[in-house]
Amino acid sequence: MTAVIVVESCFGSTRAAAQEIARGLQDAGVPARVLSPGQATGEALAGAGLVVLGAPTHNRGLPTTASLAKAAAAGGDDGAERAGGPAGRSMREWLATAPIPPQARVAAFDTVTGRSWLHGSAARQILKALGRRRAPMRSLVVTGTQGPLAHGEAQAARAWGAELARP
Repeated sequence: MTAVIVVESCFGSTRAAAQEIARGLQDAGVPARVLSPGQATGEALAGAGLVVLGAPTHNRGLPTTASLAKAAAAGGDDGAERAGGPAGRSMREWLATAPIPPQARVAAFDTVTGRSWLHGSAARQILKALGRRRAPMRSLVVTGTQGPLAHGEAQAARAWGAELARP
């Protein structure tokens, strides 16, 4: 099995979580790579046995054009992390035509500023968009809007990656 992690990130925290998930998978013997939505073509995902999708939680859900613009105005990378360049696609756009192989297991994660229902979940919206509400899901806490990951969350992401490696 190989794994592909598709991640949208504005300030780098969600991408850092994706890299830790990839390390956990690799530690468990599963080759894994991290791609942005713009890089996650059907060809790039072909043959993947596991596809993990991640995004930051903005306004209780997936980032929108407006929330991405607000993040860019606050010093976010305006799409470079999100989609491999300014002309790339957001996770929301990518999900509309997601080229996930039919045999692949799917999981989703997000970054949030707190662990209550008030904070919402981009991961939950990802799974709902794919019609896979029962797939594994994880929220990782960041210390603020611009991150970084809160204490212990990098280790939690890595452990979750190792857990996902098990069939």
